[in-house]
Amino acid sequence: MLLRLYNPMSILSSSIFTQIPRQFYKCPLPLFTHSVQPHISTFPRHFTLSFYSNNAHTSNTEAPDDLQLHLSNSKQSPLKPGLYLVGTPIGNLEDITLRALRVLKSADVILSEDTRHSGKLLHYYNIKTPLLSYHKFNESQRAQVVLRKLQDGEIVALISDAGTPGISDPGMELAKLCADKNIPVVPIPGPSAVVTALSASGLPTNEFTFVGFLPKHSSSRRERLILSANESATQIFFIPPHKLCQFLEEAAAIFGKTRQCVMAREMTKVHEEFWRGTINEAKQAFLAHQPKGEITFLIEGKSISTEESPSESQLENELRELISEGHSLSMAVKLVASGKLMKRKAIYSLALRKFGGQVESEDD
Repeated sequence: MLLRLYNPMSILSSSIFTQIPRQFYKCPLPLFTHSVQPHISTFPRHFTLSFYSNNAHTSNTEAPDDLQLHLSNSKQSPLKPGLYLVGTPIGNLEDITLRALRVLKSADVILSEDTRHSGKLLHYYNIKTPLLSYHKFNESQRAQVVLRKLQDGEIVALISDAGTPGISDPGMELAKLCADKNIPVVPIPGPSAVVTALSASGLPTNEFTFVGFLPKHSSSRRERLILSANESATQIFFIPPHKLCQFLEEAAAIFGKTRQCVMAREMTKVHEEFWRGTINEAKQAFLAHQPKGEITFLIEGKSISTEESPSESQLENELRELISEGHSLSMAVKLVASGKLMKRKAIYSLALRKFGGQVESEDD
């Protein structure tokens, strides 16, 4: 809706009205692409003239014409050469900033994780900038090609399939390379599945840890989960749908069954879902059927308690279990010490005393 403040006498004398009755019935505006209807409220000295579209439907294949007009008439200064990390929608094509669209339209080339997927976004907003594939399988080979373009003064935009480049997506190595070569790296903020899920989760937002995708190797994955389980901050994971059941089994064993969690799925899309409950309830809910779509999984942090320090036998049992799983002595100490009130040095001394003869000691 467009709102403007006018002097009533200037409106009455304006040539845009062919006839001036007490109430205005028509207000031709040739610059608008959709039909509009006027609404007028009179005041002693001024009145507000507001216009609104009576077309309730917007095309789902092309961007509105007034947006294209804004992009073409932007008074922003021309972009400087450099690498632009552009945040793109995580589902809904309307979740993109005007600045992001201007950068994509002005760039010499757009690096894209999946050119077919990104092509839909560019087509929707009528952006003709050429695409160049850039993903984890060709990231190292493309780096030098992209670097030459940047050194030649080109404007290079980098986008991922969804969200912010470099966050669990290709882009980190390229950004590091450009920073090392003193090439400008410009962030263009946009949607993020991490913040989107956290903001609506109902879990504490004052402190959180973004873990992302867990390691594929079971022992490395267990190490990461143990560290997360002992943190007081909300933990955020990216979980592929086909690995959700495995994740819940492992999380229940390490975090405990009563820890609160949230499963955010297909955010900003038609089938968006936020499921809330305990880890044990999540196991029961999702072991029966596997949800589809992108999943962001959040688990509440560990409650800070004043419980007594664990006994020596408890520590010994935890250390023995981790060492038997193949962890080094120092890593076992690190995992046991996380979240404990005891000093790590004391646990390390116990480990050396109990298991020093079984495992080669390492410097802490």
